[in-house]
Amino acid sequence: MIYKHIVLLIAFLLASCSNDTQTIKIGYIDPLSGAFANVGSHGLRELQYVVEKINDSGGVLDGKKFEIIALDSKTNPQEALIALKQLTDQGVKFFFQGNSSAVAGALTEAVLKHNDRNPDSRIIFLNYGAVDPALTNEKCNFWHFRLDADVDMKMQALTNSIKNMADVKNIYLLNQDYSFGHAVQSAAIEMISAKRPDIEIVGDELHPVGKIKDFSPYVAKIKSSGADSVVTGNWGNDLSLLVKAGKEAGLDVNYFTYYAGIVGTTGTIGQAGIDKVKQVSMWHNNLDGELNEGLTLGYRERFPEANDDFFFLSLLHGMELLQGAINATQSTDPFEITLALEKGSYQGPTGKVWMRKDNHQLLQPLFVSTMVDINDGSIKYDVERTGIGFLTDSTTEADQTIIKTTCSMGRPDS
Repeated sequence: MIYKHIVLLIAFLLASCSNDTQTIKIGYIDPLSGAFANVGSHGLRELQYVVEKINDSGGVLDGKKFEIIALDSKTNPQEALIALKQLTDQGVKFFFQGNSSAVAGALTEAVLKHNDRNPDSRIIFLNYGAVDPALTNEKCNFWHFRLDADVDMKMQALTNSIKNMADVKNIYLLNQDYSFGHAVQSAAIEMISAKRPDIEIVGDELHPVGKIKDFSPYVAKIKSSGADSVVTGNWGNDLSLLVKAGKEAGLDVNYFTYYAGIVGTTGTIGQAGIDKVKQVSMWHNNLDGELNEGLTLGYRERFPEANDDFFFLSLLHGMELLQGAINATQSTDPFEITLALEKGSYQGPTGKVWMRKDNHQLLQPLFVSTMVDINDGSIKYDVERTGIGFLTDSTTEADQTIIKTTCSMGRPDS
């Protein structure tokens, strides 16, 4: 059934495409088939929601509308590069991608080469979710903007929370064995040691991505280590299976995570995560304020059949900043837009956000929250009608997420 919805959604979006000069095409390259199709199609719905809101409010340049062209990356770098070629062939000047830092790494290199070789058909990469720190450090480039916080920035927020939790004394690190997991591992070791030198890291282990069906052996190691907390970048089944195995074994720990609230995960973890699973995120649907509540209710009203919730505030940031840059420059020229974007700022639903010029990393508030049962009365909204949602524990303001960058960005003259 999910594939039927994906096909219908893509058909709708493609059917809306035309050669109308009054539209500005926005590319979207993410998984729309395969194991991560639910995440990619969810991101596409969110982008569609944001674009429709902007179009309904007048669009840009005195009435031009945005139009989405969605292409399937299959979470594969080579497939993503084929999709990028399709976008550049159609003259698309802006595109979003967010799932997989490996895919983002291939795309950012390809964009740089394409723009160097084809100055008349440049394209801007708006990264809404690939969080490998390298993308705004050693792999940074002029045409790439990251709209989500990177691994290190999120670990900064997580460890700010851990720093004030006196009952956290022994931490076990368990992460997926690839670039993202390695980045979480190294950031945790460095920041925990700096902020809470009294905490002992009692275990540090990497495991294959998406291949472990039974986490009980890992849980046994965590239990025997005496850990009271687990720090993990695990996502999807690698997170839900870990938490469930811990519940079955009577493991009494806090889980500090990155993606407990992403589509499909909260419900899969279920009651096993209540009061135990924490996440760091740029947004969740129980944040205070009319704009935040409006996102929750507006998205649910627009896509009632999806039964999911808004998650990637980075997509909203990206479109709002792009709209502002186009209107400010009265242009869609990628060079002019890049110069405007790297000075971009606006008052978002969670507060002021702004772009760093030196590495094109967006700065924004980050929140650590705990999974709770909606029936306990502490929250208003659950996630995906599961009866489970998130309650804010701590906030790290945007200026507190600034981390030194190693980016050395080549800048074209025009």
